[in-house]
Amino acid sequence: MPKLFGFSIDDSDKKADSVVAPVPQNNEDGVDYFIQSGFYGQYVDIEGVYKTEYDLIKRYREMALHPEADNAIEDVVNEAIVSDLYDSPIEIELSNVNASDGLKDKIRNEFRHLKEIMDFDKKSHEIFRNWYIDGRLFYMKVIDVKRPQDGIQELRYIDPMKMKYVRQEKKKKNQRGNGLIDVNNLRDITKEAYPEVEEYYIYTPKPNYPMGVYSPQATGKSKSIKIAKDSITYVTSGLFDRNKGTCLSYLHKAIKALNQLRMIEDSLVIYRLSRAPERRIFYIDVGNLPKVKAEQYLKEVMSRYRNKLTYNAQTGEVRDDRKFMSMMEDFWLPRREGGRGTEISTLPGGQNLGELSDIEYFQKKLYRALGVPESRIASEGGFNLGRSSEILRDELKFSKFVGRLRKRFGNMFNDMLRTQLILKNIITPEDWDTLSDHIQYDFLYDNQFAELKESEMMNERLGLAATVEPYLGKYYSTEYLRKKVLRQTDVEIEEIDAQIQQEIKDGILPDPNSVDPITGEPLEGGGGDLGDIPVEDDLESQGAVTDAQFGNDTKKAEI
Repeated sequence: MPKLFGFSIDDSDKKADSVVAPVPQNNEDGVDYFIQSGFYGQYVDIEGVYKTEYDLIKRYREMALHPEADNAIEDVVNEAIVSDLYDSPIEIELSNVNASDGLKDKIRNEFRHLKEIMDFDKKSHEIFRNWYIDGRLFYMKVIDVKRPQDGIQELRYIDPMKMKYVRQEKKKKNQRGNGLIDVNNLRDITKEAYPEVEEYYIYTPKPNYPMGVYSPQATGKSKSIKIAKDSITYVTSGLFDRNKGTCLSYLHKAIKALNQLRMIEDSLVIYRLSRAPERRIFYIDVGNLPKVKAEQYLKEVMSRYRNKLTYNAQTGEVRDDRKFMSMMEDFWLPRREGGRGTEISTLPGGQNLGELSDIEYFQKKLYRALGVPESRIASEGGFNLGRSSEILRDELKFSKFVGRLRKRFGNMFNDMLRTQLILKNIITPEDWDTLSDHIQYDFLYDNQFAELKESEMMNERLGLAATVEPYLGKYYSTEYLRKKVLRQTDVEIEEIDAQIQQEIKDGILPDPNSVDPITGEPLEGGGGDLGDIPVEDDLESQGAVTDAQFGNDTKKAEI
């Protein structure tokens, strides 16, 4: 095997030698390619669907060229990747990450850098479509080996037909020829006693293996290159054939349905071409003529009445095509004396040629196999935006299916972001293990059915809250109303309360303490208290009041 190409990120958190297990660590994807004697990638398929990954990917790409399958694929890709004039199809979400604001800003900047070198905003549709069809996606992370702290310089797409993920078991010194380990001769149970798996990738620049057999020892143009695991970003569909250890595409379930649809369409065309025209039967009376003369007479009659003169509009020639006979021409049959004489009858053409129920059935079957609602098949009916109660359950299932695809596809950015942050010394591998569980990716959403569902649920909750409001303080509390009726979480309640207080402070919302709860009109004096109480002037401060003045004021008051 050639020397390992690329780079590797060492994990400093290695387990102790005493932490051992007889079973090697399984790949989380469930795909294992154990090499034996430099030969791998070969399978025996009894059903004849595929023999190698090479054949499998080729079949998926051929399926994508079929119009019906292409329409279903485009429906999935258009729902998953929404292109907008101003917004990016995907953004990173770090609200649940327990880190400082400075670290979050650095992570966001590096994520934007990765999108720029991938040109993801422009090529997002093609990237997601290739991943959906092939069932796997490979990107090589190119770095400056002299300055690895500069991070990823380029991300190069690799054709899955040229790349192979390999897990190889290392041979131990105590391992027998049959692959078993003799633990009886071992004094201590250590890691040396149990299998160790090496993971890497095999890249073949020009695969010329019709049977899909990779040969790392090969020479010439098909010589393979061994690449380190950390140098490649590898994301799968999440579907696997565990019997063969092969990654599958979401198109795999539709192979049979698409073949059946093709067969039905081809047979329908042949049937209509052969049975559509009407044919005539000529019964020619040959009397008592001998067999030879009867056949001769029949041919003379045929040549007399058959008009096979054709005109070629391109050359202006008139040709005689009497010597040619097709299956759709008339029939000429002799009839002996005693019969009904010469007769001409007509055979009707095929019946019910306009029925397409069988074609429509297999089209629906194809869409069901691909997980796309049957209502999305192109028809005369337009798109109807009604109430959420009118939305089919298939659309809701389809929305959840697209959400799972997005979640799986986001693993690509996880791997790239991990390499970028560790190379630039922003975080350590141990920190990434803690942060990665809380990093989410926000895809631009454009599913009208989900919006209708959310708005309908919000209207129902607000209506129920208005019904419960008169009973607040008697049967229900405000906290119960917000949690059980409006379905607000503790975090949402805290955020909403903080936003309300801030808007009141900024003057966007009126202060509830300054508004009459009965009339809804603002109180006089404003403020949150009882208002400013008017204070009478202090007369003593303005001078003493004489008795004469007091008497005069009293008399005026009495009058």
